[in-house]
Amino acid sequence: MTREIIKGTDAVAKAVVGADPDVVSAYPITPQTGIVEGIADLAADGHYNGEFLRIDSEFNAASSVIGASAAGARTFTATSSNGLKLMSEPLFTAAGMRLPLVLAVANRSISAPLSIWNDHTDTMAERDSGLIQLYAEDVQEAVDNTLIAFRVAEELKLPVMSNLDGFVLTHVQEPVDVPEPEPVEEFLPPYEPEQTLDPSEPKTMGAYARPEHWTEAKYVPHEVLLRAGDAIERATAEFEEVFGRSYGDAGGLVDTYRLDDADVALLTLGSLAGTAKDAVDRAREDGIRVGVVRPRVFRPFPGEALREVLGGVEAVGVLEKAISPGSGGPLSMELKSELYNLPDRPLVRDFVIGLAGRDITVEDVVGIADELYVDADVSPHEFAPDEEEVWPQLREEILPEEVSH
Repeated sequence: MTREIIKGTDAVAKAVVGADPDVVSAYPITPQTGIVEGIADLAADGHYNGEFLRIDSEFNAASSVIGASAAGARTFTATSSNGLKLMSEPLFTAAGMRLPLVLAVANRSISAPLSIWNDHTDTMAERDSGLIQLYAEDVQEAVDNTLIAFRVAEELKLPVMSNLDGFVLTHVQEPVDVPEPEPVEEFLPPYEPEQTLDPSEPKTMGAYARPEHWTEAKYVPHEVLLRAGDAIERATAEFEEVFGRSYGDAGGLVDTYRLDDADVALLTLGSLAGTAKDAVDRAREDGIRVGVVRPRVFRPFPGEALREVLGGVEAVGVLEKAISPGSGGPLSMELKSELYNLPDRPLVRDFVIGLAGRDITVEDVVGIADELYVDADVSPHEFAPDEEEVWPQLREEILPEEVSH
């Protein structure tokens, strides 16, 4: 194991090369570009000997690895934001064809207005694509998730999206254990596809389906995704055996912090969990018993694990870096759905913050914990739906006159 102080994009590039994919397709978009540039540098220095494809768009970057994966190759590509939208159509195809490609997403907001900064609106919009979605809190986890993604994808024959927050993780330099080739090969042996395109045995993949077959074709990846938690749990456990790093509770599906005696919980994805943990330490000095829950996986949604770890709290504040216009925060909607049938479900309030990179301080999160602690004695039935959604950072003074909040 080599420990380096290394930029997030370079660290993920080394992890990808360590996984030894047969084909990497590359199209640049900020803040992902450093990942494929890093792989290109490693290839130029003789550390990567697979096919490195420089592509003319994100659509074709996804399409090229779909073709390579169908031919039996281990494949990787990466993107962000609007580039992910251009990939969206072929990614639905990859899931429908049960192709185990791995996609790194440096999370970034979606236009308009144009922004290059971080939030999760890009990947939340792909939640129905059929891809497994992993989220990293720090650079080390982004590196490790890259290897876990290949392992899970190839076991389940489904594409996996490994997310890291744009700039917050892609452009930070952190001490990282960069995996050496021997343990990587032990954890991730060469890919042996079950079915491939082969000119000597012609077959069709991803073909036209009439109504009498299409429903079943969609049911299969749905059912596999519902069972994917077991595969993620196995991969996480075996990763710990090989590399000595463990991730979270419930087989690595969620991560918790100071939750055992908590009255209220803060729930969030990705790097914001680090700020939330600092806020929890600060709030507990004032006697507020609060903890943190971080789903490491958004698809499949870890509903059973969340019901288990949130069973003892009275209120949950979802810190959400995304919005589904006309409905609400996608993370809180999924959580409310999972908790709906519990006899004593906690109050869930949705705090939409940090959109397009707006700074989130420890003090901001402590304020949310304080507000949530006051709400904890109120029954969920006493809150109207519009009261459950809060925009703490909204600058009402610059809103147009016809809009109020």
